[in-house]
Amino acid sequence: MLISLRPLIVSWAGPLIGPRRLDFDWRLLLAVIVLLGLGLVMVSSASMEVAAGTLGNPLHYMIRQLIYLVLAVSAALAALAIPLRFWEQFRFVLLGLAIVLLVVVLIPGIGREVNGSWRWIALGPINVQPSELAKLFAVVFLSGYLVHRKNEVEEGWMGFIKPFLILFPIGALLMAEPDFGATVILMGAAVGMLFLAGVGLLRFTVLFGAIAAAGAAMVAAAPYRMQRLTAFLNPWDDPYGSGYQLTQALIAFGRGEWLGAGLGNSIQKQFYLPEAHTDFVFAVLAEELGLIGALAAFALLVFVALRSLYIGLWAERSNQLFAAYLAYGIAIMWCGQILINVGVNTGLLPTKGLTLPFLSYGGSSLIVCCISLGILLRIDWERRQAEREVTHA
Repeated sequence: MLISLRPLIVSWAGPLIGPRRLDFDWRLLLAVIVLLGLGLVMVSSASMEVAAGTLGNPLHYMIRQLIYLVLAVSAALAALAIPLRFWEQFRFVLLGLAIVLLVVVLIPGIGREVNGSWRWIALGPINVQPSELAKLFAVVFLSGYLVHRKNEVEEGWMGFIKPFLILFPIGALLMAEPDFGATVILMGAAVGMLFLAGVGLLRFTVLFGAIAAAGAAMVAAAPYRMQRLTAFLNPWDDPYGSGYQLTQALIAFGRGEWLGAGLGNSIQKQFYLPEAHTDFVFAVLAEELGLIGALAAFALLVFVALRSLYIGLWAERSNQLFAAYLAYGIAIMWCGQILINVGVNTGLLPTKGLTLPFLSYGGSSLIVCCISLGILLRIDWERRQAEREVTHA
């Protein structure tokens, strides 16, 4: 019985236990390991003062982040052991699960409200953020759609309109939380994937214009979004009101200068900069490690995102289209989150709560990022396996 199960086990967990185990993109993996280590250090540093003052334990957030990190690494290994055909076959189930979670989080008594937003489901001491899983599962679904409806997508209007008949309701559920940032990332990834799948320039332009118009309408419909949009242009007009968070972040960058104030020596994290260990951890990093450290961390993030795009490109060249589109979608989501988070921290974009991949505090974001990493490594491993089989044939 055990002998008969061996081929099945190897086909699933081949990257970990098979004859070609650990044969994947080590450059991507090492870059992410460095980011995870840096993230743990910066979350610990940025949260100690707040944790000591509000919870009486300066290591509270560090311990939780360490637990999240263990769970995230375990999730990455599990994703690495799952064949891509599983994601493709169960894409509709995963999409349905995403929709159910987004509905459940809005139900009082199940969803948890924090700062006016219903984004979390409490599972004991852990808060799950369904929007993180929803973005990934929506990308999985769209990847399968682009493969099975490839001709329709390339040649007709309905081919690229149909997926949005599903994605728009998901976006509406995200906006009901409200989570404008997750909606932007999801729609941006969808548009990018459609463009890379061969949608004509005219249809792409119309689609992009429609999404931009919808985004502008959502901003105009909520006064606080319009306030954020205008406040970032000159935060010093209201440094103790709408511009407070950004001005404190800019002060952190200024204090850091070239080489930083030193690890643990941030002043802004001491109750000046709100959300210092989550949305604004990059500002604390810049204050403590300086411009050089901030640029090095940003370069690592860019490398991870670009490497993911190349994994998609290599899979497409090997005619593994589902893998290619899935890698593209993950890479575009990471690119969007990196650019928005760093743009917010540096005052180039309106203030928006969006985590920085692998660096910010938060279990759901970290776990989903590591699951995405496991999927990318699996894509690269399966491509290498297919190319070896062709070579030896």
